[in-house]
Amino acid sequence: MAQAEAQLHGDDAPASKVGHAEGQQHPIRLYLVVWGWLFVLSAGSYSIDYFGLQGHLRWGLILTFMMLKAGLIVAVFMHMAWERLALAYAILVPPLLILVFVAIMVLESDYTELTRVLSFSGS
Repeated sequence: MAQAEAQLHGDDAPASKVGHAEGQQHPIRLYLVVWGWLFVLSAGSYSIDYFGLQGHLRWGLILTFMMLKAGLIVAVFMHMAWERLALAYAILVPPLLILVFVAIMVLESDYTELTRVLSFSGS
């Protein structure tokens, strides 16, 4: 009797399907594409040593490949692409600010080195 009454109200089928759907499901194609890009970026990173690039070009390319790979991993495998914007800002902004502060320190260190060289050289 209770079962017939539940079917009359339409409670049984949708509730069982909704109750079992937990978390997000992403298509496997997305992960395969990301793995492919990670492979391509890693091959590019290794090709820097193979071709013997040196100087600022070498380090610029290494850092670019590193940031692209880290961004893909964080966005897809750590599910940051689907998180709230506030959470993404809370996780991504502090490292970016640290990079800004490091850049400021690098500029300041050049100035400090220049003043010390001029001061201690006796000129």
